Amino acid sequence: MRTSDFSKIAARYEKDSLVQKSASEALFDLVAIRDGEDVLDLGCGTGHLTRQIRSLTRGKVVGIDSSEGMIDEAKRNCGPLGITFNACRAEELDFAGMFDVIFCNSTFQWLNPPEPVLRCSHRALKKGGRMGIQAPATRTYSPNFMEAVEAVRHDPRTRETFARFRAPWLFFDTAQEYRLLFENAGFDVLRARIEKITTVHTADEVFKVFDSGAAAGYLNPECYDVRLTDGYVEDFRGIVRDSFTRQANREGKVNLTFFRIYLLAQKASGQPSAVG
Repeated sequence: MRTSDFSKIAARYEKDSLVQKSASEALFDLVAIRDGEDVLDLGCGTGHLTRQIRSLTRGKVVGIDSSEGMIDEAKRNCGPLGITFNACRAEELDFAGMFDVIFCNSTFQWLNPPEPVLRCSHRALKKGGRMGIQAPATRTYSPNFMEAVEAVRHDPRTRETFARFRAPWLFFDTAQEYRLLFENAGFDVLRARIEKITTVHTADEVFKVFDSGAAAGYLNPECYDVRLTDGYVEDFRGIVRDSFTRQANREGKVNLTFFRIYLLAQKASGQPSAVG
């Protein structure tokens, strides 16, 4: 998996990740955490949703994230709540039959390739345990973001460098593709659907949403085969911000659209782990 360093945005992620938090509500309903269940928050970020998980169960709660900056922020945010946080890459999970639930909100798109992560997740679950994901989906996961990035692609200040960008994300266009991915890892898929979700924000809020997630990929030096300059980063951000301003209606509001996959899978009772 090509990693993205969220450490630089960890301090502001808690207040700027507006859409990620909102989308999590449907995931909580889908997973339906019960009191006493042991839960792994896979890609916990700054721990906002891990705190909510803690309020739902007296069982063990563990949050992992590949960003040490996010984990440090999560530990500060959560205090003495009995939550264990660890900086760990998802494909390096070393749990066996420990969790009833794996909760994965706005993270799955970064797990590329996904197969090693799913094998480790399958192994980490108890028999009958379940894994729920919510993540952006389809190649046009956000038409608003695509419009802004197209402006970057064609702007003379950025087009040459942006042509050397290679996207780090995992996007499938159909729920069936996500279903097959999980089934091939040994899961029974109970539900899988892609939904179109539109929320209304100011242009500045949309930029903050972009900056709290997608920008960590678009401006990740590992995703380019040329060196990124401070000028490129500044121009990129300015072009994106201007695009969101142009997308606003007369009232200064942007209809921000995302396509999102919601999937619930289960480790079958009595089925051996799919770890090779």
